[in-house]
Amino acid sequence: MNLPKDLKYSEEHEWVKTEGEKVRIGITDFAQSELGDIVFVELPEVGDEIEADEPFGSVESVKTVSELYAPLSGKVVEVNEELDDSPEFVNESPYDKAWMIVVEPSNEEEIDELMSADEYEEMVSED
Repeated sequence: MNLPKDLKYSEEHEWVKTEGEKVRIGITDFAQSELGDIVFVELPEVGDEIEADEPFGSVESVKTVSELYAPLSGKVVEVNEELDDSPEFVNESPYDKAWMIVVEPSNEEEIDELMSADEYEEMVSED
């Protein structure tokens, strides 16, 4: 399982990368491997507000449809439109090509509440 140490992680298997005043969000390598082959990704629109722990989109695999849960609250300022045509990027490159949204956080303290790579690894190994 690939877990970059410079990212933060949520209990719902999203990763968060801080980039100045914004954060980039996607799903973890563990999540994509559990889901199987991703065939469709539904994401919010630029300008939408997302709320921590609330659904902001979904991923559909050959096995199931899973909600994407916001790891923090904020305004969506960028959406990875490449996933419309290439949802398989989620399986191939969950941390690079398959980022999902960029958000301007409304409460930066929420970032500090997320897990480190080591904490996330411990959580998924217990499941």
